[in-house]
Amino acid sequence: MDQRKRRPRIAVDAMGGDFAPEEIVAGSLAAALLGYADLTLVGDEGRVRPLLKGPGAEEIAVVHAPDAVPMDQHASQALRQADTTSLGMAVGLVKAGLADAVVSAGNSGAFLAIALIKLRTISGIARPAIATVWPALGGPMVLLDSGANVDCRPEWLEQFGMMGSAYAKAVLKIERPRVAILSVGEERTKGNQQTLEAAALLARAPIDFIGNIEGKDLFYNHADVVVADGFVGNVVLKTGEGMISAFGKVVREAILEGSLLTKAGAALVAPALRRLRTKFDYETYGGAPLLGLRGNCIVTHGRSTRNAIKHAIRAAAGEFENDVVGKITELVEPHLAKEA
Repeated sequence: MDQRKRRPRIAVDAMGGDFAPEEIVAGSLAAALLGYADLTLVGDEGRVRPLLKGPGAEEIAVVHAPDAVPMDQHASQALRQADTTSLGMAVGLVKAGLADAVVSAGNSGAFLAIALIKLRTISGIARPAIATVWPALGGPMVLLDSGANVDCRPEWLEQFGMMGSAYAKAVLKIERPRVAILSVGEERTKGNQQTLEAAALLARAPIDFIGNIEGKDLFYNHADVVVADGFVGNVVLKTGEGMISAFGKVVREAILEGSLLTKAGAALVAPALRRLRTKFDYETYGGAPLLGLRGNCIVTHGRSTRNAIKHAIRAAAGEFENDVVGKITELVEPHLAKEA
């Protein structure tokens, strides 16, 4: 039987994140009840085991890890202790073939470093990239890199475009994803040297490259995949999250300070506002895949709640079921071999 017909096995870093292990365990219990995957929580068993109560608890395994990676620890330090930390041991389960994917809300820099050393990149890929699903008005869009590599070479951006295209096709089911590069103008002549060189490479890649887009286009699905270096991508991501949060606060304050007629009108549109909030809530999309590695890795917010963890586990299961690593390999390897 094809291994992808079985249920995915997901390792979860139980000690990573601002609200670990309580919210991590609660989110894992919710995912277990929905049957997303066979789960293994990796962390301090003395803290994790007492939280595994109620429906779904018997479905979750626990692997004891004596240490945890602090959120502010340097990646090099985390690498030296990887064999005893919950994050390092969770990634190790994927390397050993005992898990199909790993999920962590912990230190993203440490996650990247440990995964890069333990799992290695797909042949031809220089650096992995964080791919964030961006909830645009016309449908979801993939933004990468969202923070893994703040300094990039043009050829890395080309690789990001190919990885994003493969991901959008495999997971978002977009038959021919439109790939664009984020720049300061729509014209092909606009941009810094890095952007111009990357655009020329993307134009020759086996993808549907449509050219430049600007920041104002990001909410309108003018492209299915948007390429940027990790510095710009992370600024864009955090700006978008902050803007959406601020917009919600402005709407709430306007309603509370408004007249009775305003409050009555707000009650009528409340269901639509809730749907809009859900559409643009990062927790709905769970975690962001770390693409380019020989293993499925899902990075999620340090402040993730149980709902975000549940959706991150679903995203990890989807990566395995859709063979994202295999699809990226199929697209990237022949092209890069021809370019060499």
